[in-house]
Amino acid sequence: MRALTKALVSVTAAVGIAASGLATAGTAMAAPASAQQQAASAEVGTLAVVNLGLDTAHAKSWQCYLRTVGAEYSPGTIDGELGTDSWKAAQRLFRDLDYYDDSIDGIVGPNTIMGLQSFLNWIGQYTGDDYNLDVDGIAGPATKAAFWDFARTDRC
Repeated sequence: MRALTKALVSVTAAVGIAASGLATAGTAMAAPASAQQQAASAEVGTLAVVNLGLDTAHAKSWQCYLRTVGAEYSPGTIDGELGTDSWKAAQRLFRDLDYYDDSIDGIVGPNTIMGLQSFLNWIGQYTGDDYNLDVDGIAGPATKAAFWDFARTDRC
């Protein structure tokens, strides 16, 4: 009986080692990711910061604007990267202006874009800029251009 147990343990160990070697060989020999997989991976990586076409100086200006409007809209560190904290601050501002009625999560989805578009249309009445954006939740060229214009670089 002892010899049978020893043989089973040896066979199990050998199978485990072989399987481990095959698993390692399989990953080492895997084909490179397709262009679509690489693009999806890059998109996920860039979702942490969504500047919507703003360069660092303009993004800092937007962050300074939010901070200046009130403590409850503080975006955290003024770093020129519009991450979760910056967008949560913007969502709170948009919500208080009745332009946003979704969760304050810092995710830049269609509702956040609609809040931004409504805000830009509203603020344009006071700055003399007639943005007249369609409030459609799509961050197209007109939305990005209006955001760029509003986030001028002299707010900090």
